[in-house]
Amino acid sequence: MSNTASPSTEGVPTLTGSIRTNLGLPDGFNPWPALWALVGGFFMILIDTTIVNVANPAIMRSLKITDVTTVLWITSAYLLAYAVPLLIAGRLGDRFGPKRLYLLGLAVFTVASLWCGLSGDINGLITARAVQGLGAGLMTPQTMSVITRMFLPHKRGSAMAIWGATAGIATLIGPLLGGVLVDGLGWEWIFFVNVPIGIIAFIAALWLVPNFPTQIRHFDWLGVVLSGIGIFLLVFGIQEGEKYRWGTITGPITVWGMITTGISFLAVFIFWQAKNRAEPLMPLALFRDRDFSLANIAITLVGVGITALPLPLAFYYQVACGLKPTEAALMLTPMSITMGALAPIVGRRLGRVDVRWFAVPGFILVSFAAVWYALLMRANIFDPVSDTGRFVQLLPFLFPSALLGIGMAGIWGPLATTVTRNLPMHQAGAGSGVFNQSRQIGSVLGSAAIAALMTSQLTAHMPKFVLQSSQQALQPGVALPKGLGDMFGAAMSDSMWLAIWVFVAATVIATLFVSIKRHRVATSGDTAAAATH
Repeated sequence: MSNTASPSTEGVPTLTGSIRTNLGLPDGFNPWPALWALVGGFFMILIDTTIVNVANPAIMRSLKITDVTTVLWITSAYLLAYAVPLLIAGRLGDRFGPKRLYLLGLAVFTVASLWCGLSGDINGLITARAVQGLGAGLMTPQTMSVITRMFLPHKRGSAMAIWGATAGIATLIGPLLGGVLVDGLGWEWIFFVNVPIGIIAFIAALWLVPNFPTQIRHFDWLGVVLSGIGIFLLVFGIQEGEKYRWGTITGPITVWGMITTGISFLAVFIFWQAKNRAEPLMPLALFRDRDFSLANIAITLVGVGITALPLPLAFYYQVACGLKPTEAALMLTPMSITMGALAPIVGRRLGRVDVRWFAVPGFILVSFAAVWYALLMRANIFDPVSDTGRFVQLLPFLFPSALLGIGMAGIWGPLATTVTRNLPMHQAGAGSGVFNQSRQIGSVLGSAAIAALMTSQLTAHMPKFVLQSSQQALQPGVALPKGLGDMFGAAMSDSMWLAIWVFVAATVIATLFVSIKRHRVATSGDTAAAATH
């Protein structure tokens, strides 16, 4: 496919001939400024996935929340509302134009951010976070769709590497930014900060992102309803299970009843997608491509792991060790540094090196880093009465943090490149929607599962310790006594194993990707086909 274009300047492809005509792009169009405009908004919505992590104790104090499960709904509501519209949003982008849907989602997200900051109670905050997630869900599929359409295949790998690295860096920077804002201005500012950024991102996208030809689409609203109900019931059952002791919620409604009903709805959704011969929400034909299927499984597992991993750490640092939000976030700085340094290097090598050489070692390193964290929390090397300073005592935690960033640099970009490299142009919206929903479903399941697991482990390890009545545990800068800290550390350590096992599973999946040589042979025919659509 690279034979159909030649670079006008080094690194800047000029789209020529039938490809330019079909994509609706002007002569000499430079896609890189448009990419950075999209990345700005994408970065903002992904930061909000993790920025709340270090703010949870402060929000609990401010809004007088008495249990961990309730405060984690602030994250789960966002992730759930983010995940549900992703598939239909991809199709809406095909129908009305990805630029229009991106701008609409960005506007909703920005207004909802203001609402979040103004919320005075937990119910209002959770509702605002759900609306914020809805805006994010409208935006995300459009970013991948536009990148797929703007860039020729030989440059698409670098563009997707930037997109993937943005996801990883945002996930890691979120806690640091959240800590600084919470300590300096209050938890409300983790949401207020989105307002000026959202306005700037809106203007940049309006100016730089091109309009693309639209297509007439039939929308699978039944699929939206089935998948939305299924995901909600499954997530609610998992997250609230421990609260109701995995039994009756009210009347005939039980936790396991909600979980099994949710799974049933999702099974009916898959059946309906197979039977829908018009335009299904999730074209199952996409999964005939081995790399597409494997990359979606892997990104789902990454979503679970990257959501589940930081929460036990954030609570351990702030509750057991008494670190302030900014101090807790600084413990994650090595992740941001190593990933930020290595992600561009990985991106430049994608397309020339088999993605397995990045993804498999990346998952192994992330798994090892998570085990290292779990062992350190289990040992609870922190002693609040020691003469040694806090950061000196916690210095060993910086090493797995750096290792985690190295591993993540080899995951995000390669997965994004792998899932899109065989994607036909006319399926860009649907394919990007599936990939992004896979990641978000993993994230929301990870949030629900870690909430249930942390609650159960606190109950198991600290039977006499009730978090909601312990004012000491929620005071900024006040560590737990050594004995309670040991028990709390053990609970958070055992909670970390959720992330460990999903990253181990993802390692196995990554070994099955098609080699780059086989991919090049397969895509030689796809190039001609894509140019004729």
